[in-house]
Amino acid sequence: MKLFIFFKTKKLLLLNILLTFYIATNLIGGERGLISFYEKERIYDDLIQKEKKLSKKLTEFENKNKLLTSNLNLDYIDTIYREKLKFGKKDEIIIKLK
Repeated sequence: MKLFIFFKTKKLLLLNILLTFYIATNLIGGERGLISFYEKERIYDDLIQKEKKLSKKLTEFENKNKLLTSNLNLDYIDTIYREKLKFGKKDEIIIKLK
């Protein structure tokens, strides 16, 4: 009974306690909380790494495409021809290594 009377007289204290508890739980959890922040930061870092890998692959493909376009590089074409078609000249011995 004394507890009920205490809270009845100290309504502002009860309101402050509940408000503080609400803010603390939303600061840590929730959609915009601390846990969500670190999770989104991890996802962002993963996306940055994927972007770097994809841009590196893109530059490799662009360089290979440049070798096959206007300035024809015969050495590169010969390498691709032998690698993809497994083709060689009559005098050559082809050794396949794993």
